[in-house]
Amino acid sequence: MNNKALEYGKLACDTMMRKFDAPDLPPKGDFHYHAGVFLSGMLNIYSVCSDEKYFEYTKAWVDSIITDVGVIHEYVHSTLDDHMATILLYPLLERTGEEKYEWAIRQLTNEVRNWIRSDIGGYWHKEIRTDQMWLDGLYMVGPMQMMYAKKYNDERVSKQAIHQAYLMYENIQDKDTKLLYHAWDYSRTAEWADKETGLAPEFWGRAMGWYVVALLDMMEYMDPDSDDYKRFAEIEKEVLGAVWNVRDKKSGLWYQVLDKGDRSDNWLEASCSCLFIYAAAKAIRMGVIDDSILNEILESFDAVINTFVEVKDGDLFLSGVCIGTGVLDYAGYIARPTSTNDLHGMGALLLMCAEIARIK
Repeated sequence: MNNKALEYGKLACDTMMRKFDAPDLPPKGDFHYHAGVFLSGMLNIYSVCSDEKYFEYTKAWVDSIITDVGVIHEYVHSTLDDHMATILLYPLLERTGEEKYEWAIRQLTNEVRNWIRSDIGGYWHKEIRTDQMWLDGLYMVGPMQMMYAKKYNDERVSKQAIHQAYLMYENIQDKDTKLLYHAWDYSRTAEWADKETGLAPEFWGRAMGWYVVALLDMMEYMDPDSDDYKRFAEIEKEVLGAVWNVRDKKSGLWYQVLDKGDRSDNWLEASCSCLFIYAAAKAIRMGVIDDSILNEILESFDAVINTFVEVKDGDLFLSGVCIGTGVLDYAGYIARPTSTNDLHGMGALLLMCAEIARIK
């Protein structure tokens, strides 16, 4: 076990627990992916260290959001982002057996099952974004659908989720670099969309991070002997290879706009770096790739800690995290502010720390 990674992960959890009572995680009262990503990272740390306070903190947040009959307080589904935290309900249901978690799981999964989609079956990322698929969306609903499909033996749900991954790969990937653009508009009407291809103009780091993480998280609930599992493994290997091709060799990190690290105004970004490290380490553990880049993974982990992490007065501070971002041009991504201890940045850090901690 990599004790250094585990200690940083625990310190990040403890810092945020001191700052926020579980029900107060921002945006307070919302079943939102910011808290969902952070708490999924916390549960990953819990899976490594078995400290019950992390499980109980996650449960306290969920219990502050849903009623005793599994209804989510003040919940309006308008984007796929509103469903990501469903993955937290499964370990709670398994541990407690409380029906409210199962009722919420069924409600949320049914909403995604009936989600508005394009003529070729691609989920709109938001109800107001006609025909737009964003890479982020696969992370928001792909794993939760695969968890449901496995638990309840529902092949229709798994087929829907797998179809989204393939649509993104087939329509959003650049055939030369093998990187995936941030988004794709099937209708070619969005102001950012290329009028011929429908593609977004840039490769945004965190969007690529969500995609490579989502594929692996979905694969955990797929039959390893299935054709889809094998195809996912091929895609993951190819896309991770593309990610590694744009890794900044000097710093060991990744840029906000992935393929333009040579530009003086581009900058190294923390959350995508954490997600890529998590995905690469997990891909090795799952046998998707070999361990030839393991030393580089560990170097990149150290680079995240040395570049973005500061420990002061017993608390951990993670800087360099791009705030939430829509589909933009290069100048727009570069102008985005960064934040410290942003929840989805901290969640990405925790995922990375937990996976690195598992390395023997």
